[in-house]
Amino acid sequence: MPVQFSPYWVVVALLLGALALGGGPLLLARLWAKFVSPPKPGPAKNAIYECGLESKGDAWMQFKSEYYLYAIIFLVFDVEAIFLLPFAVAFRGLSLGAFLAMMVFLLLLVEGLVWAWRKGVLTWK
Repeated sequence: MPVQFSPYWVVVALLLGALALGGGPLLLARLWAKFVSPPKPGPAKNAIYECGLESKGDAWMQFKSEYYLYAIIFLVFDVEAIFLLPFAVAFRGLSLGAFLAMMVFLLLLVEGLVWAWRKGVLTWK
């Protein structure tokens, strides 16, 4: 009589693998810090240092969040081009369902572009 395994063993194995992949590097970093890294630095080692020169002024500066929004929108439409390339290459061999799925995808992207345009995110100030 063959031994029957529960299908949950696969889930347990994947969970243990995920924990090992997540916790393994953390454990290795902890061991490295404990046994290999140099002792705690003193005040001279903690001093602010950049290219061998003492820092001047304050490191805090205001950065406009519009740059991040502009970059994120660029990435969204850059990834869109990557998704459209296989569709364009295999256009003649695809079914009507694939065509409609791509049109829904493009409609959502156009909706996002219109939203960004109306919000004024695309205006470079």
